Amino acid sequence: MKKIGEIIQDADWKTEKHVPVIECKDTVKKDEFFEVTASVGKEVAHPNTTAHHISWITLYFLPDGEKFPYQIGKFEFNSHGASAQGPDTSTVYTNHKVMAWMKTSKSGVIYAVSLCNIHGLWEYSKQIKVE
Repeated sequence: MKKIGEIIQDADWKTEKHVPVIECKDTVKKDEFFEVTASVGKEVAHPNTTAHHISWITLYFLPDGEKFPYQIGKFEFNSHGASAQGPDTSTVYTNHKVMAWMKTSKSGVIYAVSLCNIHGLWEYSKQIKVE
C-alpha cells in the first residue's frame, strides 16, 4: 500500500499544467499579514470542464524547526459547467486561483497541494524568510 507522499506529484509549473503555483513575497515582516495566492495553470492553461477540472487547492505553512505544518486554507472549486441539462451546459464556472492572507513570526515553507479529478494530486512549495 502506498503512502500519501508517494502519490503526490510535482513538476515545473512552467511546463506542467497541473502544478499549483504559489505567489507571495520572498521576504516578509515578522507578525505582519502578507498576501499568498495559489493557482493552477499559470503558464499552461488547465481545462475547466465537467470531465476535467481542478477540484481544490489547499495551502499549508511549515515554520522552520517545527514538525507539523499549519493548514492556511482549503479552497474548493465546484462549478465546472455542469447543470441539470448535463455536462458543460452551464454558464457558471469557477477559476482555480485563490488568495489568502497570513502572518508568521518564523521563516518557513508554504506548500500548495491541488487535486485534478483525472490526474491526481500535485504539489509545489515556496520558501519564505521573515525579517
